[in-house]
Amino acid sequence: MALRLKRAYEAPAPDDGFRILVDRLWPRGVSRNAAHIDLWLKEVAPSTSLRKWFGHDPSKWVEFRERYFLELRRNPEAIGQLNEHVRQGVVTLVYGAKDTEHNHAVALKAYLDSAKGDA
Repeated sequence: MALRLKRAYEAPAPDDGFRILVDRLWPRGVSRNAAHIDLWLKEVAPSTSLRKWFGHDPSKWVEFRERYFLELRRNPEAIGQLNEHVRQGVVTLVYGAKDTEHNHAVALKAYLDSAKGDA
């Protein structure tokens, strides 16, 4: 499984493979043409209430991951769609958050890596 992460504000690269935006909201200030997004999979993003609760507060990171993983387990269709693309080749999960260590894309990748795609 070749799964990568990249901020929406970084330039796309040929080795990104299939680029999937995993945010519920489109990244502010990024044009659709410049983003080179192949699929916008809003369904794998955290719920609005969870996103607002977390607020990118690193002190809430562990609990955020637990809550987000629970949401992901309740959403097998979206995870299945994501895994289908991962099985086909390189996939880059694109996200807009400034914090590159404490964001839902990092948690999503960890979820997929730990479940080997069978979450």
